[in-house]
Amino acid sequence: MKTVEIYTDGACSGNPGPGGYGAVLLYKGSRRELSGAYALTTNNRMEILAAIKALQALNEPCRVRLYSDSRYLVDAIEKGWVKKWRANNWMRNKTDRAVNVDLWTELTELLKLHDVSFVWVKGHADNPENERCDTLATGSIAAGDFEHDKFYEISVQKS
Repeated sequence: MKTVEIYTDGACSGNPGPGGYGAVLLYKGSRRELSGAYALTTNNRMEILAAIKALQALNEPCRVRLYSDSRYLVDAIEKGWVKKWRANNWMRNKTDRAVNVDLWTELTELLKLHDVSFVWVKGHADNPENERCDTLATGSIAAGDFEHDKFYEISVQKS
């Protein structure tokens, strides 16, 4: 299995508001950068989407070390929150529904294909790859070439 390092970041101008994601994939001296933006979304959705887009870009099953400055993303996977939410019909507890179920579902399917460990990194702390991801995400927002987050409204209505 190939070993790939991935850095991801999501950003939002307002929350909710226009949002973007950035990802850097590193493999044996090669790098690939990904980014995109959505007209109306949330920061957490962009954090998850950055991981999804990066994992989708892999052409075969890989061993991945994925770095993110999002505690929400890293803890939800590494602490097993997503598995618990899914097992409880996407309920966080007896009264609160989990949000971003569409993205968590997509991400967990990708995690079946790849051997992924998530690592939290402090944001805006001079980590060059994390900073690059932030630049990609915010640059996508600034460029204004927005996609439509078709599930944003649904995820908000169900929460």
